[in-house]
Amino acid sequence: MKPVGKLSLTEFLEKISQKTDDGFGKQYRSFFADNKGSAELAMLASPTSGEVEQLKRAVAIMTESEKQNADTLNDEQVKKIADDAKIDAGVFAIFINGYALQR
Repeated sequence: MKPVGKLSLTEFLEKISQKTDDGFGKQYRSFFADNKGSAELAMLASPTSGEVEQLKRAVAIMTESEKQNADTLNDEQVKKIADDAKIDAGVFAIFINGYALQR
């Protein structure tokens, strides 16, 4: 398996999808829940099935260039992709930020 930093965007999505609706992951997410947004990256530890479906829609409409350079997308590009995919821009931004941190 490739080192985490070398995962493609699609592989990163597959990796986080493995813990979809995981009971332990839900508990882990709840540890970080607060009104300051501290749970944001915890979403990637155990996304809900709805979040994964949204991310799959967004990744599916991205161009190859966007996928290859996803870790360098700016806020406007992320919002446009989310809007085009008709998904929650916050969920997509968390995913892209998590991917950038992994890279």
